[in-house]
Amino acid sequence: MSAYAGTGTLLRLWLRRDRIMLPFWLYALTGYVASTALGFRSLYDTPASIHDFASGITSNGAMLAFYGELRAETLGGLVSWRLGSTGGAMVAVMAVFLVIRHTRAEEETGRLELVGSTAIGRRTALTAGLLVGVGAAVTLGVLASIVLIACGLPVAGSLAFAAGWTAVGLVFSAVAAAAAQFTENTRTARGLALAAVGASFALRAVGDAGPGALSWLSPLGWTGELAAYAGERWWVLFLPLAATAALTAAAYGLADRRDLGAGLLPTRLGPATGTVRGVFGLAARLQRGTLLAWTAGFALYGAAIGGIAEGADDLVRDSGGTREILERIGGSGAVTDTFLSAMFGIIGLLVSAYGVQTALRLRGEETDTHLELLLATPARRPSWTLGHLVWTFGGIVVVLAACGLAAGTVRAASTGASSDIARLTGVALAQAPAAWTVAGAAVLLFGLVPRASQAAWGVLAAFGLLGQFGPLLELPQPVMDLSPFTHTPHLPGADAPLVPLVWLALTALVVTVAGIAGFTRRDLMS
Repeated sequence: MSAYAGTGTLLRLWLRRDRIMLPFWLYALTGYVASTALGFRSLYDTPASIHDFASGITSNGAMLAFYGELRAETLGGLVSWRLGSTGGAMVAVMAVFLVIRHTRAEEETGRLELVGSTAIGRRTALTAGLLVGVGAAVTLGVLASIVLIACGLPVAGSLAFAAGWTAVGLVFSAVAAAAAQFTENTRTARGLALAAVGASFALRAVGDAGPGALSWLSPLGWTGELAAYAGERWWVLFLPLAATAALTAAAYGLADRRDLGAGLLPTRLGPATGTVRGVFGLAARLQRGTLLAWTAGFALYGAAIGGIAEGADDLVRDSGGTREILERIGGSGAVTDTFLSAMFGIIGLLVSAYGVQTALRLRGEETDTHLELLLATPARRPSWTLGHLVWTFGGIVVVLAACGLAAGTVRAASTGASSDIARLTGVALAQAPAAWTVAGAAVLLFGLVPRASQAAWGVLAAFGLLGQFGPLLELPQPVMDLSPFTHTPHLPGADAPLVPLVWLALTALVVTVAGIAGFTRRDLMS
């Protein structure tokens, strides 16, 4: 029997399982491209306005490190600069999640062993998983190029930009496939692949802000070196294609050398006696890695924002449109404060994703049958649920505090005002009640309609659209008020009313308690 027998059948199964997740990724990233292109087109409609904006970018080292080098003072150049590296990182994350989901996760749960008892080849599962990641990257590239061309950007540059994103998806699909061979734990495999994404972004950032040669060592740097809208260098695409081929060959070779369900790295033996104490200790063991990763990532993100804020005045001094957009998102006030308010509003939205992820860990433990075994002990549902939710709601505070502290420290280093540390930390923490509300909605779905738990991601997307982009879309205020992010005060450029924050916290408490109550009354695996 061929080593690839049954690949088409298994691929159809994987795509059916991704019928919600995959369209969500494609919709979100394509919308990101469209909104950025349309926004830049409306804000910078003359060569003079583009030149003024570009001058602020090239003089700001933090901006270069975060977004990369602006290679052409054109509308297409701005779009490529804004989306190339940060958007490419999102594409890489998409590829990692998709491929790990259909390779290592299937092995860890035992489903692949059942599938393997049918007429499929040894390499079928890995091939089908890779095809999902590759197919998603190619589809995204096609959609992105269509959107950019429809926005009036040059065809060659649009195709080059889309090819850069597709190439990133190909490389990190192969990275994820290789990482899945090293460990028998899904989260460890995903962590290895995401660490590669972070290292790639860091190399690109250092290269664009300093020695340019380092950018050539990063797959995310290759998107910039492709020079979309700036005299495209198509030959650069051979680098990601060669890397993809090498990593894919390595993944197949490693997969052939190991047993199903095992990893190449030896499993670390646990202690002779158990060290986990109760359901709270178990929750800590399961959730601490996620919290550390999010905290480290947002500390870096906060530091970047603190550095970029120094040049906010230069970026918008001659652009009334940009100033108006910032004021819609972040309120009125000094330009720097308005910029920081807008950025921390986006951070609040992103941190809500941490809340949803950790809250949905409850459903994952249930569907993996771990909870059923645990409840055979003296453990009870309410205490088990609270053990995880401490990390959900407390973790939101920790991540926001780390982000605000990092932003304040960098900001204070540039301004000499030590008060910025406490001020920006407080601004970040003001986002917590809205993030708690979103996490509470995830708990409510878990408790009352567990089969629809994944819809919490759709709730987050809807709240984000209403709260962050509702002002830009000029939606009616009653509609925008449905989002908890609408009620977060625009700090640091405005007063800090406590009443909305208190109401948000109470709302989060009520929906969370309702979710816990529903969970204690329903059947497991319902």
